[in-house]
Amino acid sequence: MNKAEAKQRIEKLKEEINSHRYMYHVLDKLDISDAAFDTLKNELEELELKHPDLITSDSPTQRVGGEPLDEFKKVEHVVPMLSLNDAFGEEEIKAWQERIQKLVPNAKLDYFCELKLDGLAASLIYENGVFTRGATRGDGKTGEDVTQNLKTIQSIPLRLRLPTEAELEKEGFGTGQIKKILAAVKSGKVEIRGEAVMTKKVFEALNRQYKKEGKPLLANPRNGAAGSIRQLDSKITAERQLDFYVYALISDLGQETHGQEHKIAKAIGFKTIFQNQYSKDLSAVMKFHERWVRQRENLPFECDGVVVVVNNLNLHKKLGVVGKAPRWMQAYKFSGKEATTIVEDIILQVGRTGILTPVAVLEPVNVGGVTVARATLHNEDEIRRLNLKIGDTVIVRRAGDVIPDIIKVLPKLRTGKEKKFQMPKTCPMCGGRVVRAEGEVAHRCANKNCFAVSRRNLIHFVSKGAMDIEGLGGKIIDQLMREGLVRDPADIYDLAEGDLVPLERFAEKATQNLIEAIDKSREVPLTKFINALGILHVGEETAVDLANHFGGIHKLAQASINELSSIANIGEVVAKSIYEWFTSAKNQKLLARLLKAVKIINPKIKKKNQTLKGLTIVLTGELESLSREQAKQLIRERGGDVSSSVSAKTDLVVAGAEPGSKYDKARDLGVKIIGEEEFLNLIK
Repeated sequence: MNKAEAKQRIEKLKEEINSHRYMYHVLDKLDISDAAFDTLKNELEELELKHPDLITSDSPTQRVGGEPLDEFKKVEHVVPMLSLNDAFGEEEIKAWQERIQKLVPNAKLDYFCELKLDGLAASLIYENGVFTRGATRGDGKTGEDVTQNLKTIQSIPLRLRLPTEAELEKEGFGTGQIKKILAAVKSGKVEIRGEAVMTKKVFEALNRQYKKEGKPLLANPRNGAAGSIRQLDSKITAERQLDFYVYALISDLGQETHGQEHKIAKAIGFKTIFQNQYSKDLSAVMKFHERWVRQRENLPFECDGVVVVVNNLNLHKKLGVVGKAPRWMQAYKFSGKEATTIVEDIILQVGRTGILTPVAVLEPVNVGGVTVARATLHNEDEIRRLNLKIGDTVIVRRAGDVIPDIIKVLPKLRTGKEKKFQMPKTCPMCGGRVVRAEGEVAHRCANKNCFAVSRRNLIHFVSKGAMDIEGLGGKIIDQLMREGLVRDPADIYDLAEGDLVPLERFAEKATQNLIEAIDKSREVPLTKFINALGILHVGEETAVDLANHFGGIHKLAQASINELSSIANIGEVVAKSIYEWFTSAKNQKLLARLLKAVKIINPKIKKKNQTLKGLTIVLTGELESLSREQAKQLIRERGGDVSSSVSAKTDLVVAGAEPGSKYDKARDLGVKIIGEEEFLNLIK
């Protein structure tokens, strides 16, 4: 990017960031996630770092927070409420330590680590032990007086608690420190700073209530907390049930370390986060960060990173402030679930049923801890809905193990060089004709002998949810197809050791292992066998419905469209697809060959107490004590239906570690969500 292009990009980024900042901080309206906003801001900071002469006083990087609302009385902060610089990886946090160590070369650096809450920062003033004023951060120097609203938060004491000397001694405070603490609580002026937050539980309960009442839903807990504090009617704030956690003690109460600030705050009546901890060095900081990357979904509140603070307060003055941020404190952010990047190209994948799926090739970006270079676009209609062009700046979302999605295009960042995408008329793999059936959104390769379709069918056939042939992956299938050894699923069962040994990468042991895996799959449950056939519109759950209804593959193969469509959860389109598969002469020959090679077992699921009868249940995230397949089996045995997607008809969502977008959708729809422990109790 040359200087002229950089200047143009900087101007567009400034306009975009200022627009979102005004909506978020001033109007309390959320139109972009914090993670995506951070990505835009970081891109701007990097460009300005490369071209410092392009930095202007109106740049979003030169200010802190948002403008105070006119509806509240303005408050001047005696000590500015500073913002934090962000680090997004180990290298950046190491670089931060190297920079500050140079300023205090002889000092031993130790740290205090705090979970970075996603709420609204506030300053509380106490005079003679009584709460007299509360204010928001505002622009860092001037905030808003929101005292009455903060008084509604139960975890904010209206009068400071007076601890005993014995309590303070137990916490390790010396005689001089104890005197200062007690004197300040009784008759001094104390300033406390912390974060007002809305817990996930309260957020979900409020949205369920608002949905019933037909009120607008809260966008997320962060927005809910900010909007609650800025309510002119404190009764509305009270019903929001906010919480408040202290993160700093501004007044001098004899504290020598940042860790002591937390101890004092707790002693005089404030909530602190018990998960916060002292870290003796940067290695301990990284372990703390790594632990909460994995466990943050289990926290009662939203958390977007770890705040790393130099513990020794004497070093704070020496390190000082650079710009609007203190050198002695750094936000070590978790990778966001959303980020902005650029679509470099759109390519096509051909699936096992011949469907052409457009895929965006992205400028690599870190999303949710993973570097993402591609995102699914689903179909042509989705591209049109997004108004997406090649070269666009987009917001990419990733949750749990879900394939990344493009959720929004930022058209204001266009340069005029973007290109429109058109679906091709011929298949990119075989050159066959591409068709779009009436009433369908998908484009499909009409060539039934398309190499890509055959390959995908074989990969699906051997997958875990189907025949589960371990060791037979995509590369091996490609090799077997190139050698002419495998053309369809039945050919797999004709393979012998003599066919494989001469092939590259097939030593004697590897050959033996693969043949054993194939032989192991010769006994297969009916549900998995039906799924393995790769019938259009038939997945794991439909396969279960078919197995339970027919009890055998021969009865299924002879079923009419009317009989198929009479089965619960199977409509006319699916019934027609099943009927056409089994009446195809080619598929009948394939089925006959497969039935000679395999033995179908367990035709029906054994029923237990029908405690889940009539319930539609969705699983999301990783369960610790059960595999996904085991959980599904337990649900089916108890009469429940397992669905792969959340809708208004869903009765229950079971959420494990790192739940995906299904969790968010369930929360938006007000569907009941339970954890693994509650699920295990439910099925006992």
